[in-house]
Amino acid sequence: MSRRLPSTPPNLPGFAFVRVLGSGGFADVFLYEQNMPRRLVAVKVLLAEVVNDEVRQMFQAEANLMAQLSSHPSILTVFQASVAADGRPYLVMEYCSSSLAQRYRAVQLPLSEVLSTGVRIASAVETAHRQGVLHRDIKPSNILTTAYGHPVLSDFGIAATLGETGRADSVGLSIPWSAPEVVRDEVPGTVASEVWSLGATVYSLLAGRSPFEVVGGDNGSSALVSRVERAKVPPIGRADVPPSLEQVLARAMSRRPADRQAGALEFARDLQAVEEELGLPQTAVEVAMDDWALATAVDLDERTRVGGGHAIAGSANAGRRRRRQAARQPRTASEPRTADSGTRRGRTPPSARRLVWGAAVAAALLVAVVAAGTAFLVQAGSGIPVVSEVRATVEGTTVRFSWDDPGLATGDTYLVTVDEVVEPARRDPVLVVEAGDRGRVCASVRVSRDGRSGQPSPQQCVDVGQAAG
Repeated sequence: MSRRLPSTPPNLPGFAFVRVLGSGGFADVFLYEQNMPRRLVAVKVLLAEVVNDEVRQMFQAEANLMAQLSSHPSILTVFQASVAADGRPYLVMEYCSSSLAQRYRAVQLPLSEVLSTGVRIASAVETAHRQGVLHRDIKPSNILTTAYGHPVLSDFGIAATLGETGRADSVGLSIPWSAPEVVRDEVPGTVASEVWSLGATVYSLLAGRSPFEVVGGDNGSSALVSRVERAKVPPIGRADVPPSLEQVLARAMSRRPADRQAGALEFARDLQAVEEELGLPQTAVEVAMDDWALATAVDLDERTRVGGGHAIAGSANAGRRRRRQAARQPRTASEPRTADSGTRRGRTPPSARRLVWGAAVAAALLVAVVAAGTAFLVQAGSGIPVVSEVRATVEGTTVRFSWDDPGLATGDTYLVTVDEVVEPARRDPVLVVEAGDRGRVCASVRVSRDGRSGQPSPQQCVDVGQAAG
């Protein structure tokens, strides 16, 4: 079937047409130059033959969604939306010169770039989910690159609110990056299916092909659907991809939705763990937070992984709070004293009394800390809980490591190192390992919080065939 020609670009006041950027099933995208402020913009225009009340409502919903979400640094920015003189609705968006789809098949993308992109896009998806929005078409061609090389997620054209029912074929389908339950038309999209798409997208960027595409084989729709439904994820085939990353992606593309990461945030944390394992700079997770949570999470030494403008806003709020608190502080000794500000003879000054009480409280706290043990001191010093002991049991060649929850907070995960290999991040305090031909297996556990790792537990080693205490 021949590809249709793009429609005639509309005459938009304040914009000058430059060239065609692309065509889709419902709309064309044109490059315009905006007169004021002067800049290049991408303009998405609905096709006249598809414009009806239903499509117009869908387009308006897309514009509203993009406006709500585009403040995120990894979501394409929308500047305005309107209706052209010829009746076609249009959307004015940030212009990005390329998409990852133009690169990942042509050249091998660096592993560090793919991991960073995965964390950023997963952050964007998590932010959308927290606002009740599913993207429903996550794939490499919908990840654009800004002029500064920053990846951004685009095209919420088939997005839907969480919990909305409907048929998958009514909103479109990108088979190679769609979960089995979506391909089978069991659901139009869920958080779990978005995790699948994130895994399939990262896989594609690494492998240079979609996960179930066979080089030189039959890659028609029916063949792809059959492979997606079986969900047998083939190896990526790159020497620089560690086994832990293969496991993260295989988990994301598990056939059973319950076996996948619980959400986009957990997927991002798994990728951060791989970055840490490889000694790469960790990419910040950028997730929109409520104001009250932001004020709590952003501290003076910026220990959180919430990125960019959020940290700046939090610091500004903290500065205002400090200024208000300073205004309420009592005068210091260097300031002039009023007639009644001095102390009476023979009476302990208030500052001395505070010092005595402070020393007493500090002494009591010290006794409590000593009684609580060294593990508490480690936890209080780092702010991240510490696993004090790992247990191991053996059944045949299977080793089961377990430990007690030291007090995980929301978003915390366990990083288990088995024989110097870091396993994918997990929330359950248990890990089952197949020893194979190894006669001895060793493991330690540490807690990861906001992209930082705490102190590891003492290493537990067990000889296969007998349990270690």
